[in-house]
Amino acid sequence: MTETRESQARPEGISDYKGPAGGWGALGAVARTIREQMKVSLDTRALLQMNQPDGFDCPGCAWPDPKHTSSFEFCENGAKAVTWEATVKRVDPDFFARHSATELWSWNDHELENAGRLTEPLCYDPETDHYVPITWDEAFARAGKVMQSLTHADQAEFYCSGRASNESAFLYQLFAREFGTNNFPDCSNMCHEATSVGLPKSIGVGKGTVLLEDFDLADAVFCIGHNPGTNHPRMLGTLAEVSKRGVPIIVANPMRERGLERFKSPQHPTEMLSTYSTPLASAYHMVRIGGDIAMLKGMMKALFRMEDERGGVLDHAFIAEHTEGIDALRADIEATSWNWIEAESRLTREAIESMAEVYAHAERVIVCYGMGITQHKHGTQNVQAIANLLLLRGNFGKPGAGICPLRGHSNVQGDRTVGITEIPTEDMLERLDAAFGIASPRHHGHNAVEALAAMRDGHSKALIGLGGNLAVAMPDPEACFDAVRKLDLSVSIVTKFNRTCLLHAKETLVLPCLGRTELDMQEAGPQWVTVEDSMSMVHASRGKLKAPGPHVRSEPAIVAALAKASMPHTKVDWDALVADYDRIRDKIEAVYPDFRDFNVRVREPGGFRLTIGPSTRTWHTPSGKAQFIAHPHVEEVEHTPLLLTTIRSHDQYNTTIYSLDDRYRGVTGRRDVIFANEVDMAMLGISEGDKVTVTSNAGRKLEGFTVVRHAIARGSLAAYYPEANCLVPLDDFDPESGTPSYKSIAVTIAAAA
Repeated sequence: MTETRESQARPEGISDYKGPAGGWGALGAVARTIREQMKVSLDTRALLQMNQPDGFDCPGCAWPDPKHTSSFEFCENGAKAVTWEATVKRVDPDFFARHSATELWSWNDHELENAGRLTEPLCYDPETDHYVPITWDEAFARAGKVMQSLTHADQAEFYCSGRASNESAFLYQLFAREFGTNNFPDCSNMCHEATSVGLPKSIGVGKGTVLLEDFDLADAVFCIGHNPGTNHPRMLGTLAEVSKRGVPIIVANPMRERGLERFKSPQHPTEMLSTYSTPLASAYHMVRIGGDIAMLKGMMKALFRMEDERGGVLDHAFIAEHTEGIDALRADIEATSWNWIEAESRLTREAIESMAEVYAHAERVIVCYGMGITQHKHGTQNVQAIANLLLLRGNFGKPGAGICPLRGHSNVQGDRTVGITEIPTEDMLERLDAAFGIASPRHHGHNAVEALAAMRDGHSKALIGLGGNLAVAMPDPEACFDAVRKLDLSVSIVTKFNRTCLLHAKETLVLPCLGRTELDMQEAGPQWVTVEDSMSMVHASRGKLKAPGPHVRSEPAIVAALAKASMPHTKVDWDALVADYDRIRDKIEAVYPDFRDFNVRVREPGGFRLTIGPSTRTWHTPSGKAQFIAHPHVEEVEHTPLLLTTIRSHDQYNTTIYSLDDRYRGVTGRRDVIFANEVDMAMLGISEGDKVTVTSNAGRKLEGFTVVRHAIARGSLAAYYPEANCLVPLDDFDPESGTPSYKSIAVTIAAAA
C-alpha cells in the first residue's frame, strides 16, 4: 500500500505547524526568550515600558503604535528584540581572553550575538589573535589617526543601521559631510530604496501615505510581498480588526504564510481561551516570484476593460485634475497580452480579474507591500506599478486609502529623513552648511553596493559602521569579507559582537554603545531620543535600564568623539550637542523645516506627523501632478524555470538570528533548507529530504541544503537570508535604486553528488 503524504516521515526538524499566528505559541516563545536572556532580572519590567508615552520605542519593527498611548503594546518579536538587547549575558575581557578571533570565526551568527552584550571598547591584536580592551581615548585616537591619513574624504564609508535614533543619525551625517563625503552605504539601500527612488517620481514623496487610523476606514486592503507574522507582527492586530469589519484582505505572496492566514491575539484573554482565531486573507494568490508587475498589469488591464464595459470604475475627475501620463499607461497595458501576464505571474486570468473586481468595488483601498516587491531587479518599477493602480481610482488623499510600504527596522525611515543619504538635495545641504558653518560636498556618494565595490577595488580605505552587520547583510559575502579585510580602518559601533567585527582591517575597533532600552546620562541629565515610524509619525523614546557596563557610551557621544578625533579643526561644537540632545533637535529643526517646533511637539503624547504631500493631494513632482509611469517589456530576469527568493525565519530580525527555529513554517533547530513546490519537485525528480545543490545563473552554488515541501508558487524556491546571499553577485541589483536582487535569483536545482 502506498503511504499517504501525511504518514510519510518528514526530514529531521521539519513538521506541519497547525496553529494560528500569535496564540499560545507566541506567549510560549516570549516566556522562553525571557527565561534564556533575562533570567529572573527585574529588567523584564522593561517589556511594560515598550511603546509607552514615557517609555522606549520597540527596537524591532517600524509598525506604528495606536497614538503611542496603548496600555499593552508589544508583540512576540518585539519582546525578542528587547530581551536580546537587555540580556544579562556579557562578553567582557575575560570572554575575549578565552576565545581567539579564529575560534570565534567558526561560530555561527546566532552563537556570536547570543554570547551577550559588549562591555568596553576593543581592538584586534594580530600578534595574539585576540580582541583586547582599550580605553575610549585610545580607541578614538587610533580611529582619528587613520581618518586624518586618508588622501581624500571619499576614501571613507559611513554605514548606518536603521536602529540609530534621529539624533544619532543626524550627528553621523554631519560628521561625514564636514569630513567631506556623502558616502552613506545605508541599510535602506538593501531594503526599501526602490520605495525611496520610485515613489517620488510617482507621487512626490518616498514614503507611505496612510495613518494607522486609515485601516479603520478602508473598504479593502491588499497585502503584496510581505509577511507580517514575522516581520511586523503588531500589524496582525490591525489586520484582524479589518477582517472583523468584514472588509476583504487580498493577499498576493509567493509562499503561504501563517501570519497572512489567521491570527489569535495573545492580548485578548477570551480569544486565547477559545478555539477561535481570526481569519485574515479573504483571498490568497500565490504569485510567482518576480511576477508582481505582471499581476499588477493584469489588474489594471481588467480595470480598463470594466471601465469600457460599464463605466464608473476609473476616477476621471481625480485623473484629470491630479495626474499625468494616463494615455501612455493605457497604451502599455493594452499592448500587454494575457498570455504574458499569466506566464509571468503564474496566476490565471480569472484570479487576477477577481482581484480587480474587489479593487473596483471598494471606495477606499490601502495597498501594503514589503521587500517581496522591492528586492528585485525591477523593484522600483514594481513600486511604481502599485502607485499606478492606486492612482486609477484616486486612492490618495482621502481617509482609508493610500500606499503603505512596510519599512523594516524601527527608525530606518527616520535616518533617511535626517540626512542619511548618498544623494542629498541642494536645499538640505545649504541649510546644513548655514546651521554649522561648514561646506558640505555636493557630489553624490556611495550607496551600499558602490561602497563595497570601492572597498573591494582599493578605492575606499576606512569603514565606520553605526550599528548593523554590513558584510553579512550584503550579497556576495566572500567578496564583501575580502573587501573589509583590505581596509586601513574598520570601526563597529554595536551593542553585540557580530561577524563584521571579525573582519580584520589594519586597524579594527569595536565600540560598545547603549541600546534603546537603556538610560542615557549626559552633562544636562538623562537624555532621550526620537524615532520615525513607517507612517511618518515622530515620537520620543526614553530608555531606563542600567547600561551593561560603566564603559558603554551612547551613540551620539561615540559619533561626536570620532568626529573630533578625525577633524582636529572641526567647526562644530560637538560637546555641547552631546551634553543636551535638545540642542541636536534644535539643529534638526533648523535643517529640516518639517521639524518645526521639534522640541515642543515631540513632547506631546504620540508626537507628531511629518508632512506627506499626497495625503492632501499635493504632489511634489516637477509638474506638480502625480505621474502614471508605464513599464513596457519588463521581465524580472531572463527566462528561467526557477527563481529563488531569500526569506527571514520567524526567530530572526534582519541579520540577527534569535534561534534556529522558524515556528510558523514548521522548522526547528536548523536553517539549511530549501522550500519548494511539490509539483516542481516531482518534475525535477527530487523528493523531500533530498540534499541538493542550487546553482545561480551567475554560477554560484549553495550546496548540501535539504529540500522541504511547502505551499509556494510553481517555479519558485525559497531559502533563508543571509545563508543564500552567496547566490547573489554584488553587481546583480535594480539599476534605478541599487537594491540587490535578493528576491529574484535565477537558479537550477539538482540532487547533490
